[in-house]
Amino acid sequence: MQPELHDLMIWAREAGELLRERFGGDHTIRFKGSTDIVTEADHQSEALLMERILSRFPNHTIITEESGQRNGSDDRCWYLDPIDGTINFAHGFAFFCVSIAYAEAGDLRLGVVYDPIHEEMFAAEWGKGASLNGRPIRPGNATELHECLLVSGLPHHDHSPYTDAAFACFRDLTLRSQGVRRLGSAALDLCYTACGRLDGYWELAVQHYDIAASALIAREAGCIVTKADGDEDILKPPVSILAGNPQVYALLREALRRHGL
Repeated sequence: MQPELHDLMIWAREAGELLRERFGGDHTIRFKGSTDIVTEADHQSEALLMERILSRFPNHTIITEESGQRNGSDDRCWYLDPIDGTINFAHGFAFFCVSIAYAEAGDLRLGVVYDPIHEEMFAAEWGKGASLNGRPIRPGNATELHECLLVSGLPHHDHSPYTDAAFACFRDLTLRSQGVRRLGSAALDLCYTACGRLDGYWELAVQHYDIAASALIAREAGCIVTKADGDEDILKPPVSILAGNPQVYALLREALRRHGL
């Protein structure tokens, strides 16, 4: 028995409904690091998703943000982010999502990203294109940086070896484009690039469960998606991300190189 894209969409909606009911309320917040947090809703969403998967596929491996890795089959692996954008969620800022990806033998096969506030379901199956609420999506057609609205993530601590270079690159691209947004959800950043709302995305430190589903969605939509250094194996740690249509991708790749990134 194999999972189907429809399964992932159902589970993402269920988890999304749970988050929508809790959005804007009081939360139990625990700090995992100096600024990295987890809420009770993260755990509840994760528990729901894991129960759905394990009830159907008890021998599959699951890699998820809060519980880490549950080992199973080497060939069949799930990547879950029960809330991508937890800080946004905890602050009542409506930019977060549920992300579910399924891979076989290291290759991404299925991916969904669901934004429960705006009721937007991004979905893709390998070789079959990508969609938003059932309609095909494609990236924008910008060819020059001055045409682009970009998005990125920046280190929010000062002990990263590339912090200074990352901020210098952010400044450089801000001045050469129509702007660079920092929105706080890697999965949605990549999906917005996939559907043309944004033209390019880069981030130097993410987790594979953050971007597994959205990377498949962006690739199936027509984006080039690699690590920041051009490596196509985006699931191999350490994980970074660079995405855009072929022209914008090349421009961003060159900008990162100029800053030693």
